[in-house]
Amino acid sequence: MFEIGIIVKPQGIRGEIRVLPTTDDPTRFELLDEVFLRQAKSPTDAPLQKLTITASRLQKGVVVLTIKEIADRNAAEKLVGATLVIPDEWALPCDDDEYYVRDLIGCAAVDENGNALGTVADVFSTGANDVYVIQPSADAQDASAFMVPAIKDVVRNVNLNEKCVTLCLLEGMRELRTTVRPS
Repeated sequence: MFEIGIIVKPQGIRGEIRVLPTTDDPTRFELLDEVFLRQAKSPTDAPLQKLTITASRLQKGVVVLTIKEIADRNAAEKLVGATLVIPDEWALPCDDDEYYVRDLIGCAAVDENGNALGTVADVFSTGANDVYVIQPSADAQDASAFMVPAIKDVVRNVNLNEKCVTLCLLEGMRELRTTVRPS
């Protein structure tokens, strides 16, 4: 399942919910007739509740949804912190040179000569571009994580079939180590 949003609070008294989109395209909610609810702090294999979307609108960076199964504000308040997910096959296709973050996490990171650099442990956005956090293997001489910008000069190839990212480290990148805790 693909996470597409987190319920942050109720909207009004009629049971609408405000959703912080965790997708790059918040307008994608307008294309959906239903979503699945994963309760906050529930295991990923817990049963999901199907919700029917009757209306969707974008409002100041959040998506306001009207859900058939949510009758009033009290019911909406109980869902704060829950995530909205969809099946993988409902995900919007990526453009060339675009990837879902969840597909990059865990990929082996190698240099252009095929030498192991570590594993993609996290990806975060800076606004200008994404940044990959590379965690070297535990037996590496320096096991400190380092970050690389996800730009064409650095990320030379992404092969999701082989779960491998080829990087061209610019001078000084490996030396700029940081303490990073993957999310």
